[in-house]
Amino acid sequence: MRPPLPPFTEETARLKVRLAQDAWNTRDPEQVALAYTEDSEWRNRDVFLTGRDEIVAFLTAKWRRELDYRLRKELWAFTGDRIAVRFAYEYHDTAGQWFRAYGNENWEFDPNGLMRKRYAGINDVPIAAPSARIPV
Repeated sequence: MRPPLPPFTEETARLKVRLAQDAWNTRDPEQVALAYTEDSEWRNRDVFLTGRDEIVAFLTAKWRRELDYRLRKELWAFTGDRIAVRFAYEYHDTAGQWFRAYGNENWEFDPNGLMRKRYAGINDVPIAAPSARIPV
């Protein structure tokens, strides 16, 4: 069980988004992957993944490239077992160039509150320096 569970209310959807944001900001692939079903389906930009093992491998590589990663997520919409979010995150590469990434995600959950589908569209923009507060 991974509360809050569907069907979502506005309060529980906002909590689910905040918990996801907090988990991703740990940059711990193993911890993040526990929020997804064993056979979770992902689309992240042009990458398609299935299952926790692929999620862990993907996030491990991501956070080796995207240094000092900081993320903000915001609830966009919800219904039943689905949540849509918009987000922004900042990171820098090994050369020191900072980026801000903007995107949207569509999530679908199983009855136990685990995410079974995650579809993300993301765009990166080079920036001069990180912001004190990431704009969403």
